[in-house]
Amino acid sequence: MPITARRALVFALFGASLVLTSCQKVDAQLSQAQQDKPARVSKRDLLPNATLTTLQRLPQANPYYKNAANPAYGIDPNKPTVVKFWASWCPLCLATLQETNDWAKQYPQINVISVVSPGQLNEKSTQDFTTWYKVVAKDYPDLSVLMDSDGMLIRQFGIQVYPNFAILDKQGNLLKLVKGNLTPVQMQALADNASNDFAELKAMNARGAAVTNHAGANPQAHALTAHQANGVYYQADGKTPIRTHTIYLAGGCFWGLEAYMERVDGVVDAVSGYANGKNIGKPPNYQDVIAGSGHAETVKVTYDTDKTNLATILAYYARVIDPTSLNKQGNDRGVQYRTGIYYTDPADKAVIDQTLAALAKKYQQPIVVENQPLTNFYEAEDYHQDYLSKHPNGYCHIDISLADQKIPVIGKPVQNQSTLAPADTIAAALDPKRYQGYDKNLTQRLSRAQYNITQNAATERAFSHAYDHLFDKGLYVDVVSGEPLFLSTHKYDSGCGWPSFTQPIDPQVITTTTDTSFNMVRTEVRSRVANSHLGHVFDDGPRDKGGLRYCINGDALTFIPLAQMPAAGYGALVPLVK
Repeated sequence: MPITARRALVFALFGASLVLTSCQKVDAQLSQAQQDKPARVSKRDLLPNATLTTLQRLPQANPYYKNAANPAYGIDPNKPTVVKFWASWCPLCLATLQETNDWAKQYPQINVISVVSPGQLNEKSTQDFTTWYKVVAKDYPDLSVLMDSDGMLIRQFGIQVYPNFAILDKQGNLLKLVKGNLTPVQMQALADNASNDFAELKAMNARGAAVTNHAGANPQAHALTAHQANGVYYQADGKTPIRTHTIYLAGGCFWGLEAYMERVDGVVDAVSGYANGKNIGKPPNYQDVIAGSGHAETVKVTYDTDKTNLATILAYYARVIDPTSLNKQGNDRGVQYRTGIYYTDPADKAVIDQTLAALAKKYQQPIVVENQPLTNFYEAEDYHQDYLSKHPNGYCHIDISLADQKIPVIGKPVQNQSTLAPADTIAAALDPKRYQGYDKNLTQRLSRAQYNITQNAATERAFSHAYDHLFDKGLYVDVVSGEPLFLSTHKYDSGCGWPSFTQPIDPQVITTTTDTSFNMVRTEVRSRVANSHLGHVFDDGPRDKGGLRYCINGDALTFIPLAQMPAAGYGALVPLVK
């Protein structure tokens, strides 16, 4: 293939990339500052601004980094920049550190740097990360590792998974945000195009990305996206698919809705496009849409079904639209700005019906949100994708910061355990023999996330579980065996992103062991009967309550509300709930 054709192919891949390699998180000891609930931020605080200036002010974590030619930690203002966002708990990130280090040395025409965020998204505290990386860094002397301890950059770029790459021109403008790992072929294409400040990528933004139709892939687009493995998203190992579902949401100008939805817990990807319009004989572009093609500006929302569900996604959506406004949202008027929920799975219609019926009770005017099957969807031109990250001062009628106000997962089913024998006393209710007869067919009754956490010691994403935000009165039991583990009495808001408790219901219901994985020394917590991995315990909890923080995965637990405890067989424990 000629070099120019190869470059065009690679940049088209940037424009149409859908594959996301997502790392499961591993909880680490967090700083005291993390225990403070973050203040609500404004929409503008969530958008990138003066990125190069921000990068140049960040401290360097690599004590062996030596780059005399670029003393500002590898950022030469006369070169474009590629920024790798990564975390110490991410296996894929660690596996590709050598590759990134080699790129920094191999491609001097580009500023190749990396950014970590101590104290954010489950990363170690600044001090702990510095100590840890001092040992690791010897192997990567060419890689600049900048520390964004307040998480400004990852918040502004809407990064919820690692690794991510931001491609910036010489002025620091975002040209592309790659959600997942950057391939060597793509990096080579960037290097080939660096001398003209990524002009080909800028041109790709201007021309627009390859498009696809829900009824079938455009042949040319298919040739450009063969690496996508049919749009499947993968976990950090690159082999295990994330279980996803997709819904298409129209809510006025798609710039704001896309930026908002991609910051919602459980959302894997959000892509702007045009949906449910007339057949005009070709994939529509923006000019066709505003000229009357009948398409609605729509965001394709792909979410992790192990983390959230359609009802919750629609609750986030309903919060930022006016469902009574016909063909108008914010200052935008026209058919293309109508509201609509378009589905590809007929089973989704019942959930949508229920959501819209609930909305109708809140308004005196009729609800005008379309509820229809998806007939067609075309990805919008690439300059529309991540628009507000590329243009921080761009127009947006949606308050993006509302994504920070978490909505607990709606209607999450309680795992029904085997019928429990009567227990008249607390001692009888805590007797391990009561829970030894649990159903051992775990792959059938647990979700993939629940299984991987309890059986393979995986860790859910920080701030991703509804139990992190749940403070109702009740009991938390082992999702595997039903054994009582924690009380709402001892639950508190630690700010670390996982359900946190100052103590178990009784010391006997848990076991602990030393965990030395990921170059850390931690104390793992497991359940007594089923030996389920629960999480870890740290000594940075409230001092007046013993000083411990039991940091527990929500998917390792089942919550039994206080009113349901007697019927569920836990009545003897009701007096303990205060």
